[in-house]
Amino acid sequence: MRRIKKMKKNMALKSAFFFLLLTVLLLSTAEAARIKDIASIGGIRDNQLIGYGLVVGLAGTGDDVKNGFTRETLSNLLIRQGLSTRDRILTSKNIAAVMVTAQLPPFAKIGSKIDVTVSSLGDAKSLQGGTLLMTPLRGADGEIYAVAQGGVTVGGFSAAGVSGSSVSKNHTTAGSIANGALIEKELKYDLAGIQRISVNLFQPDFTTATRLAASINGKVNAVEARAVDSGSVLIDMKKSARSDVASLVALIENIEVAVDGPAVVVLNERTGTVVMGENVRISTVAVAHGNLSIQIREEQEVSQPLPFAPAATGRSEVAAGRSERADARRGGGTMMAPGGQTVVTPKSEVGVTEEKKGLLVVPRGVTIQDVVRGLNAMGVSPRDLITILQAIKAAGALQADLKIM
Repeated sequence: MRRIKKMKKNMALKSAFFFLLLTVLLLSTAEAARIKDIASIGGIRDNQLIGYGLVVGLAGTGDDVKNGFTRETLSNLLIRQGLSTRDRILTSKNIAAVMVTAQLPPFAKIGSKIDVTVSSLGDAKSLQGGTLLMTPLRGADGEIYAVAQGGVTVGGFSAAGVSGSSVSKNHTTAGSIANGALIEKELKYDLAGIQRISVNLFQPDFTTATRLAASINGKVNAVEARAVDSGSVLIDMKKSARSDVASLVALIENIEVAVDGPAVVVLNERTGTVVMGENVRISTVAVAHGNLSIQIREEQEVSQPLPFAPAATGRSEVAAGRSERADARRGGGTMMAPGGQTVVTPKSEVGVTEEKKGLLVVPRGVTIQDVVRGLNAMGVSPRDLITILQAIKAAGALQADLKIM
């Protein structure tokens, strides 16, 4: 019996140990990120393309061709098609001058397709229903790398009446063409024979860079990685790894690294948004915050005077009657007292309310959950929280960088 109890005890201890180990592994995995998600390989990037073209087929929502560049572009287009426009007045409203932009990805091959964005350059009202004519797309070196053409998709609509009333949704002077450009020229990337690879972090950090280099050295034998600064890690390849650089890069970019970063609190005063990083800490501090609200209510009161009254008002009725008869015999009428005027008088009511709140001790926050719990105990709105965090930072009790948007 003792042996059985001892075996059960050992099994329970082993189960608890494995459960604890599994928990630690899961937590470390949850906090880690792949290298391909936090960094890029040096020299391998997208390239921007741009071109100038025309969109045709618009339902009267195009440019006014009186502006110089649209008229000249249309004239040159017709001349290239064999139509002379000399001494002719062009008045088309179904055409618009546009700028076409695209991103040329690395290792894109001739014949591949990429998306393009089309944006109005003139005074067109909408590009809805238009078709982009063949437009060369050039790189920063002036070379043509792609040619765009196709129907423009606009994520909205606009309509106007004869009287000038209009209704619109989203932006109608910019659109896109999915797979609208064909690649005509490739970028040269020669991976054969290279001896060094550079990994550049999207968010430079010395701790992350050091961890990244250590992870690569621990999982890849044919390389030697070292962090040169907070944003770059250089990887020197041995001769055995230079024959298949693509496989080596695929192996490196899938290695997981624990990402670290500075403590940052982002405040957006326009929307009242507060975002805190994981490493934000607050020292023990006492905070008192009370809102002062002032309410002013304006009302308009009407002052109505009494109706017109005889001048004899205030005398005895007998004396008043005698005076009226005497006036009648003299041919005169009854004298009336001057009347008043109806006026509007303003009435203001001012009320002041101030919340009575005492000092609240916010304890030292060890984790972000403790910080949030202590701030929520104050029961303030996000906009008030922005003011409180700024005051805590000024008091030196907030161990984080404040970024106000």
